[in-house]
Amino acid sequence: MGTDSTSAMEALPPMSLPNGVDDDYVDCRASCGLNWHILKAGKAGMPLVLFCHGYPELAYSWRKVLPQIADAGYYCVAMDQRGYGRTTGWPRRGFHEVDLNDYVFTNLVRDLVCLVYKLGYTEVHSIVGHDFGAVSSAMAALMRPDIFKSTVQLSHPHHAPPTPQLGDESAKQKVDISAELAGLSPPRKHYKWYNSTPEAAPDWDNPPQGLEAFLRGYFHLKSADWDKNDPHPLEKWSAKNLEIMPEYYIMRKDQSMPETVAHNMEGEDFSKTEKWLSGEELGVYCDEWKRTGFQGALNWYRAQTASTAQSARDMLLYAGRRIEVPCVFISGKKDWGNYQQPGAFEGYEDPKTVKEGCFRGAKLIEGAGHWVQQEQSDAVVAEILGFFKTL
Repeated sequence: MGTDSTSAMEALPPMSLPNGVDDDYVDCRASCGLNWHILKAGKAGMPLVLFCHGYPELAYSWRKVLPQIADAGYYCVAMDQRGYGRTTGWPRRGFHEVDLNDYVFTNLVRDLVCLVYKLGYTEVHSIVGHDFGAVSSAMAALMRPDIFKSTVQLSHPHHAPPTPQLGDESAKQKVDISAELAGLSPPRKHYKWYNSTPEAAPDWDNPPQGLEAFLRGYFHLKSADWDKNDPHPLEKWSAKNLEIMPEYYIMRKDQSMPETVAHNMEGEDFSKTEKWLSGEELGVYCDEWKRTGFQGALNWYRAQTASTAQSARDMLLYAGRRIEVPCVFISGKKDWGNYQQPGAFEGYEDPKTVKEGCFRGAKLIEGAGHWVQQEQSDAVVAEILGFFKTL
């Protein structure tokens, strides 16, 4: 596949959006190479708040939040990130043709800096991110605190950058989690490593149950509507600790993600999630993913789990660096994402991760799982605006 053309994107049908939310394009092809698709609410010139989505989502996941934050006096912009949705300029290439240097964290932040400047700003009041977008929001604040003046992570806690290790010390600390999980009975595998394989995108693109049933099931299982979600902290990064997590995180070794979802959705009521994700809203996701395929988005998993030379080298530049702007963590009480990386959730209290006085607390919301800004949007808005009042 070649590179998406802007003209092709302009021919797409308009999205069905809530009142107060519009979509637009921001042309940064001369800087980071992207023609950004954004959703926006509020008036340009007011303090800028950026919203970064997770996987497998889009800027659309912020549709319920943007107009309410804008009504409080902010210019709110959510973007389809590199590899996603209607943003173009990233090459649509097969697994073996992708340049993973496009998907390292320094490039992630570079993309965001270019967007900020093209929007006519030199600083951001706050950058808010969910899931993979929480990585965007944390990395932006870590690398460019002069631009990103505060940061909010939802559902994916930040953890400090790696530090250089020497000789035997490095060898002792490294855990081959894939090998450990494969050695369990029955054998298991980590979803991030699965999402990094050549098989993942074809699996996501062509689920046997159909894309709508697959995504509905995936959203269902990671939400508060799945009764089996009972998250709690894990002691350490080991197979024995990780195996207690649901199979959408620690998969059966011989199953794809669509098979995992189908197996776990047996006997479940799909309609439970329609109260916060209607059939029409799910259709927006399905239409976009059918058009783009999943490989572009999955490349972010590949660049991190593969520890590409460029990614590892770039992050060593930030060894010992901590978040030094005000930050808050928001998530659903029923979200295993809070604990999937042992110690990260608790790490906000560590002055080596976040500067003393900058962390404004963790807010765990009742009645929400992983998709907290969609499951309980009003509560998320209240927490974000409460955080803004402390700035």
